[in-house]
Amino acid sequence: MDILEKAHELGEMIKNSPEMKAMVEAEEVQKNDENAITLLQEYNLKRMNLSRELQQGKIEQAEAIVKNNEYFSEMVKKSETIENFVKTKQAFDEMVQKINQVLNYYITGQDQNCTHDCSTCGGCH
Repeated sequence: MDILEKAHELGEMIKNSPEMKAMVEAEEVQKNDENAITLLQEYNLKRMNLSRELQQGKIEQAEAIVKNNEYFSEMVKKSETIENFVKTKQAFDEMVQKINQVLNYYITGQDQNCTHDCSTCGGCH
């Protein structure tokens, strides 16, 4: 098999992974939840206002980041649907990050997370 075939195979495996399926399902539920839609619209409006305040020099970037994170946390707390999507997205992103780390290791020979202390992980690849 050549590299592109393996890449296609990996892509199919990712697409069919439990993490991907859970994320897609959670996203679909979120798209059909009126409360979640309203909360997301309100959050996006707050983000736009923060961006405008930042551009106008009314707030500093650090303050905008803190406020954005607060707005996001508030939104997630108000909707189990959004919270579920966020959790499934995080699980999917973690899986993709691990895949990228493995690929990077085999390409460069370096593990970004390697502390050179084998007690901190499961050992070398």
